[in-house]
Amino acid sequence: QVKLVESGGGLVQAGGSLRLSCAASGRTFNTAARGWFRQTSGKEREFVAAINWAGGITYYADSVKGRFTISRDNAKNTVFLQMNSLKPEDTAVYYCATAQSIIALREYRIDYWGQGTQVTVSS
Repeated sequence: QVKLVESGGGLVQAGGSLRLSCAASGRTFNTAARGWFRQTSGKEREFVAAINWAGGITYYADSVKGRFTISRDNAKNTVFLQMNSLKPEDTAVYYCATAQSIIALREYRIDYWGQGTQVTVSS
C-alpha cells in the first residue's frame, strides 16, 4: 500500500502563486510516475500534470502550460506542483496520484490517490 498526503492548498488572489506538495509513504517502489489532477463540483476529475520517475519527462494540460511546474524529490518521496499566475478557473480540489508509468497516469490508470487539497483563487 502507498499513502499519499497532499499539502499546500489554500486561498489566493488571482495572479498569485501556491506550491502543492504530495508526500508518499509505504511501498513507494512502485510509484513510477506521479501526477496531479483536479476536480470541481459536478465535473469529472481532470489531468493537470505528470512526471516520470527520473523527473526528466513532464506533461501538462494545455490549460496550465507555462504557469504550472511539476517536480519531484525521490529522496523524500515527494512531488511538487508550483502554480503561478493563478486564475479563478484554477479553483478546484487538487489530487496527487501515482501510476506504473507516465502513460498509465495520463490514461487515468491510477494505482493510488491522495485525499485532495483545496485550492481557491479569488478574482
